[in-house]
Amino acid sequence: MPRFVHILLIGCVLLIAACRTGAIYNVESAPLNAPPTATLTDIQRAIIRAGATRGWQMSPVEPGHIIGTYARRDFTTSVDIRFTTQTYSITYKDSTGLNYDGTNIHSNYNSWIHTLQTEIQNQVAALY
Repeated sequence: MPRFVHILLIGCVLLIAACRTGAIYNVESAPLNAPPTATLTDIQRAIIRAGATRGWQMSPVEPGHIIGTYARRDFTTSVDIRFTTQTYSITYKDSTGLNYDGTNIHSNYNSWIHTLQTEIQNQVAALY
């Protein structure tokens, strides 16, 4: 009987660990709802402010493209942020410590992306 309990406990631990992962969340061509007078530079600055507000390091690559990097404890991730004056996308680039398997990733990642998405919308709205 003790061997059965041991196996059951291991199974429970593995199940709990698996629940902390989910399908990776990417933002695809989301509307920015920016003012009609907003320039690409205005949008870039708003996205950089949004990231900085949430602890992201934002590195402009070229007009319309920023790489965002977020590090917390033992986790690190980087994303590509591509944008125009009307839409933006946030897509997974790389990570460490987040158990990415090609489809699923630690649930913290998706939470960070949702938070970044909300902050980008807030910063763009502040352009009005």
